[in-house]
Amino acid sequence: MTIDMIETIADLEGVVGKTPPPMHLKVIHHLDQGALRWIAQSPLMFATFGSSAGIGVTLGGDVPGFVSGTTHELRIPLDAFDDPRLAVAEAAFGSLFLVPGIGETLRVNGRVKAIESGHVHVAIEECYGHCAKALIRSDFWNGGPVEAPEILGDFVAACRFMGLATNGSEGRADLSPKGDPAGCMAQLDGDHLWFADRPGNRRVDSFRNLIEQRNMALILLVPGSTSVAVLRGRATLTTDEAARKRFVVKDKLPLLAIGVEVEGTALQSSAALSRARLWPVHATSDIDPAKLFIEHIKLNKVGGIGAVLARASLSVPGMTGLVKKGLDKDYRDNLY
Repeated sequence: MTIDMIETIADLEGVVGKTPPPMHLKVIHHLDQGALRWIAQSPLMFATFGSSAGIGVTLGGDVPGFVSGTTHELRIPLDAFDDPRLAVAEAAFGSLFLVPGIGETLRVNGRVKAIESGHVHVAIEECYGHCAKALIRSDFWNGGPVEAPEILGDFVAACRFMGLATNGSEGRADLSPKGDPAGCMAQLDGDHLWFADRPGNRRVDSFRNLIEQRNMALILLVPGSTSVAVLRGRATLTTDEAARKRFVVKDKLPLLAIGVEVEGTALQSSAALSRARLWPVHATSDIDPAKLFIEHIKLNKVGGIGAVLARASLSVPGMTGLVKKGLDKDYRDNLY
């Protein structure tokens, strides 16, 4: 196999393209009312903590509302995490909040400012909504409770969703959702795990981080199961055709494949998933992701004529419906 490495940001942008400017308009630097409502309805979060000791990933879960927040801070019970040891003061923090039945996710990044009275206090640096493609590709919300394989290789072959945790050279953590059908989500090949990149929001923060420093962590799920696989290692990005062909779906060849030299693994039951009781999905939510996306663009402080015009256009009556139609079309036409 000829490995065509991606080693610079220019290499990366030459393959996936540059991040479209409108993507940056989705980011706010606090928790608005829409984000706080999302967090209050979420029974499960993925969380990553990065420090000088390395990077780790874990799940946090309980009844909706187990995480509380204010405009500039998250407050998370330590005992809600499967691995509370990862949470240390000054660690970079990245998270992903899920609401049952909703494909979009909420990403909140920041830094741990204190561990006090059994809670992790996180200062907010970024908040934005993420598209539904990963959960749609994984068919995350479909099905009832299932028993996952108890052998790591079989579990990886059955997994359909994972959280990719990375930490950039400037100390900013990122947790990116990845989803695919079983067999195409990830493949274990000896001491290497492989997965592919799929069309998304093209922010590619995780891949930028991996170019800066290759250490990363993964948490893999079989939707419907309360077991998880957690892996640590060093990642390589490649355009090698043989590596990418392993992950063809619907005749679509991914642009990138990611190989991870695995340095540590754990296959375990997740108490957070058990408490969250995600499957089968019974809960209904009044959260409208399209409305949240619009509100965040309006709250964004990026200047320039393009940003001003974009915010002005979103004040047109009926825009939420138009945005939702646009999202649905993108999910239908650009899933792979």
